[in-house]
Amino acid sequence: MKVLLVEDEKKIADFVCAGLREQGFVTEHCADGNAGLARAADGAFDVIILDIMLPGRDGLSVLKALRKAGSSTPVIMLTARNELDDRLEGLSLGADDYLAKPFFVEELVARVHALVRRVSGERQNVLAVGALRLDRITREVTWCDQSVDLTGREFNLIEYLMRSPGRVLTRTQILEHVWGYDFDPSTNVVDVCIQRIRKKIAALGAAPAGESPIESVRGVGYRYRKPPAPG
Repeated sequence: MKVLLVEDEKKIADFVCAGLREQGFVTEHCADGNAGLARAADGAFDVIILDIMLPGRDGLSVLKALRKAGSSTPVIMLTARNELDDRLEGLSLGADDYLAKPFFVEELVARVHALVRRVSGERQNVLAVGALRLDRITREVTWCDQSVDLTGREFNLIEYLMRSPGRVLTRTQILEHVWGYDFDPSTNVVDVCIQRIRKKIAALGAAPAGESPIESVRGVGYRYRKPPAPG
């Protein structure tokens, strides 16, 4: 799950980003409203966490511009001001939730999960392609009804591939989405992570020898094996 945090207070941004990443979220941070609006309009995020008091362009202005442009990405507003007028204005402009400072990062994480469930619907949070089943809320993965113990990074990678079965995704695309920032294109971090996932699935012994849900495309990247059409 990809989250954009737009927050100018470094201390708050650091602890929020750390807390979200501990929960397996791919998190990006912008420190002013103009950069936040550009990134929100440019990137595919599951949730945007948006402070109201921002340099450049305030959070309410950012929210208004996003909704005017047709963006439906869920938004949680943050503010040090807890007046009713601020809450009402944010909600009337299209905010999905509101959290006043100071707050516990655990509460913010819970609200993010609740918001995704509410907006997307529980069924959309469960991916099932072939023999692999992934629950984005509980973060449980099963292969042929057997549990697969994946790290947060491995979970995000397999989820990204499962969203587009049969589509070839380059290493650069995978790096940007799963690791959340540009990496040296010569790195083998994607290949290493893929191999770990394959070994964990193969160790269950529940599928024919040599069969893996992740296919390598030589010189390009990887794709999730598209199951054969019934018939």
